Amino acid sequence: MKVIPRAARVYIGCAVLAAGASALPALRPGAATPWGTVAILAALYAFCELPARCRLLGRALGASVPVGTGSFFPVLLASALLLPPAAAALTALPGSLLARVDEPPAGPRRAWRAAATALAVWAAAVSAAALRGSTALGQGPDAPDFPYVLLPAAAAALTFCLVLTALDGGIRATADGLPVGAAWRGLLGRALAPHAVHGLAGLMMAVLWRSSYGPAAALFVLLPMYISCWVFAQYHRERAAHQATIRALVQAVDIKDRYTRGHSERVGHASVLIARELGMAEERLDVVRFAGILHDVGKLGVPTRVLRKDGPLTPEERRVIELHPEYGHEMVRGIGFLGEARSAILHHHERMDGSGYPYGLQGEQIPEFARVVAVADSFDAMTSTRSYSRARPVPTAVAELERCAGTQFDPRMVAALVRALERHGWQTDVTADEVLPAPPPQTTRPPDGQPARTQGAPEPAGGNVPPPRETETPVTARPKERA
Repeated sequence: MKVIPRAARVYIGCAVLAAGASALPALRPGAATPWGTVAILAALYAFCELPARCRLLGRALGASVPVGTGSFFPVLLASALLLPPAAAALTALPGSLLARVDEPPAGPRRAWRAAATALAVWAAAVSAAALRGSTALGQGPDAPDFPYVLLPAAAAALTFCLVLTALDGGIRATADGLPVGAAWRGLLGRALAPHAVHGLAGLMMAVLWRSSYGPAAALFVLLPMYISCWVFAQYHRERAAHQATIRALVQAVDIKDRYTRGHSERVGHASVLIARELGMAEERLDVVRFAGILHDVGKLGVPTRVLRKDGPLTPEERRVIELHPEYGHEMVRGIGFLGEARSAILHHHERMDGSGYPYGLQGEQIPEFARVVAVADSFDAMTSTRSYSRARPVPTAVAELERCAGTQFDPRMVAALVRALERHGWQTDVTADEVLPAPPPQTTRPPDGQPARTQGAPEPAGGNVPPPRETETPVTARPKERA
């Protein structure tokens, strides 16, 4: 069980007291609270929390994440327009207390969520009342005062968003120990658009509620809105599963080949930088990132003794390593969401002049994503410090890429990377388990016909990915081409 820090306990206690004070006027005798409306709205909001709270119902609907608190607020925003502030605060309590809690302790977490949501609804109702939102909604046959009614609705949604994000930032600072600036950074930007949409749905609910059709008509707004939130949650569930699949594959490669630890993630990042400079559509950026991250997944099919061998490789061992793009393609062939990334995994060692592997493609025959990954892969390999070689400075690596543009790399991809580096810079990392200050020189015997070279000296970019030995020399032989 996670222990809640004292500062967070005090913060939660203050929020609970403030929420109680905001709702107290509705409980006083003679307050004229519209209990019927409060009960219906509170029940609707609580019902919206049931799929996340009830495992049986959640499985039936396929809900894997909460669809209510934090992502579904139209009912609460409608109550802010329909009810006095104290009564509106009460509508948030049952649903918030039913909210799903994934981590212990559950009691304080539910109390915090109920208090924060009640305060946000109360503040939203105060804003709407100050702008005469209830009057603008009209009653029965009286039509709502459009477009004026949009003003109190927008004010309520904005106030709700501001209060909730301010409170959430406070709990992050006190419970997680984050710096004040970091605790609030990005919260408002991510919340504004969803709360604006929920505010519009809440206004539609409130207008129908006050119409001659009565509260039942408001459900016609609530149902499609709830279904859209459920579909959005399903999308995030599928996306999370994709990310978990990618992480598992990358971790498996990192465990097997310690020399490339962290390399895959950086190749994915560099691939996205190149793709953005090329003006690729946003929906392709995730795919090119997957291509970069998984480009070496085929090393899982290469014997560990070959990957970790100290000293030069035999021609047979080199041919085995050169099969890793085909191994990788076979491994990910059935993963549909990878799309174009599959061909990039297969062809990222091809060269523009046709001297690459596994199939000796050249020029435009090489898939676009493969040409992107080839540049990103070689650049990170040259600029990363490893246990067997020091990193080259970024300008040196760029000069090497430009020298090989047209023969090994696509000049467009190289130019795009150069522009991206000028905009964003590059953060190099150590990818081996330890870094040796000065690796001893070792003379590596290459295949026949190639000059010997000293390990630890700068390597040519000629191998796209210089994990050890795989690309110390230009490729002179490749596996037999396959149909």
